[in-house]
Amino acid sequence: MNGTATPLVEMRNIEKYYGRIHALQDVNLTIRPGEIVGLLGDNGAGKSTLIKVLSGAVPYTSGKIRIKGREVTLRSTSDAIEAGIETIYQDSALVPQLSIARNLFMGRELRKGPRFFDWMDQERMNEVAGQLLKRVGISKDIPATTPIGALSGGERQAVAIARAMHFESELIILDEPTNNLGVAETQGVLRFVREVRNQGHSCIFIAHNIHHVFQVVDRMVVMRRGKVAADDLDPETSSIQEVENIITGEHLAA
Repeated sequence: MNGTATPLVEMRNIEKYYGRIHALQDVNLTIRPGEIVGLLGDNGAGKSTLIKVLSGAVPYTSGKIRIKGREVTLRSTSDAIEAGIETIYQDSALVPQLSIARNLFMGRELRKGPRFFDWMDQERMNEVAGQLLKRVGISKDIPATTPIGALSGGERQAVAIARAMHFESELIILDEPTNNLGVAETQGVLRFVREVRNQGHSCIFIAHNIHHVFQVVDRMVVMRRGKVAADDLDPETSSIQEVENIITGEHLAA
């Protein structure tokens, strides 16, 4: 990871009001190419609001966002996706009744045949889907025609991550991806996060479980009461107790 490279994402002086509630206060966040950043904080710290701003889901009141040095305005989730930002929530928008392949290509289906008379290239989508599942570490031979509803929670997360990786999302935001997963599935998701970095993508990893964060991130950012309380915590040199103290504000009383 090259610290001198142009940042992939720069959020500068971001403010967000919900009526009188000051949800984000002068927030600055930088994500470098190929970097996995853990975003931590208690409920109400501002993590979700910040991610919604970056994913285009909610407008920010003021501030600037740059992608690869170019200032952008994210008015919708479509704007964010076009800018290379994909957000994967714990209950990612997958349709249980549709197959893995159809979910992977939803809205971006592969077509074949002459223009205006074309049709979905289901065979090619199934083939690509199978390759993608192996790429994100699913070793089981799961047919791409399998309905999403038949998959485990961890496997569904893998499909959502595979979709983001296939469509060349440069920043993948994972919002609580290990919630309600068993031990084996959690380890699978953490493997997928490492694979995201190995493939050259950046990632924001949001989790309440600090132990999971410590296993996969390059740097940790802590939010507290709508502000960034720390943005350069190294999992190699910081302890879990130190990070927890910043999350709760106990470090201020020391």
